[in-house]
Amino acid sequence: MVDLDFDALRAVRGEHPERIAELQQSRRRRPLLGDDGKLFILAMDHPARNAMGVGSDPFAMADRYDLLERLAEALAVPGVDGVLGTPDILEDLLLLGALDDKVVVGSMNRGGLRGASFELDDRFTAFSAGAIAQAGYDFAKLLLRIDLADPDTADTLEASACAVSDAAALRLPIMLEPFMSHQRDGVVHNELTADAVVRSIAITSGLGHSSAYSWLKIPVVDDMARVMAATTLPTLLLGGEPNGDVDATYASWSEALALPGVRGLTVGRSLLYPPSGDVSSAVAVAASLVHPSR
Repeated sequence: MVDLDFDALRAVRGEHPERIAELQQSRRRRPLLGDDGKLFILAMDHPARNAMGVGSDPFAMADRYDLLERLAEALAVPGVDGVLGTPDILEDLLLLGALDDKVVVGSMNRGGLRGASFELDDRFTAFSAGAIAQAGYDFAKLLLRIDLADPDTADTLEASACAVSDAAALRLPIMLEPFMSHQRDGVVHNELTADAVVRSIAITSGLGHSSAYSWLKIPVVDDMARVMAATTLPTLLLGGEPNGDVDATYASWSEALALPGVRGLTVGRSLLYPPSGDVSSAVAVAASLVHPSR
């Protein structure tokens, strides 16, 4: 594990919170894409949406210190380009000195809390596009669950379209994570089929005044060649929920990464909480899939 100064982090938060804005402006930035045109982003915006579980442990991500240690260790692995998070997590990492020379992605809508009756009325309760740009961060991200049977989806679609327009006006890349979804017994389920992903891409690609700065973040499903034929937008693959068959997961990522239009990978829990317990090794394998020449 990397050595992190949590005493200093707590001191700044309690006594000198203005330092956060100062550090945002002085952070060393890098180009969005490297020489190979690929991108590997660690995702950790789950807790703010009431999603803290990994596997059989419903509170695996609840220990913020353990979470930050895992993130800092993973960010230090060669080939990791950046991190996606809510303001609190990104500011913790900033105060720990872990965001220099990294692509920083701000997560926008976290109001659709997991398990809530209003889950699909997914409010923008974290970053706005303007706040991401003001903080000197590099990328925006939104989640869009589309349930054709739930009227709350309409409000989320409209808010998402406004966010895409705002990002385009700021020339800020924005990562759109769409799913066709449905509710069963009060639980939202994402439809992980090629048909569903193609539909979600078509709907999401048309949001906003311009798609010039829109990217997609989509799950790896069967028939990814057909899925990728549905879009010309730059696309990152979603790592998804961790499962026990690690080799099969890596193989599916590798195959999908070779498709035209796929620019890289965005993964969170499956690498930060791997079955082996070895964060660095799990992250290194994924980095080698995205950046094989490094």
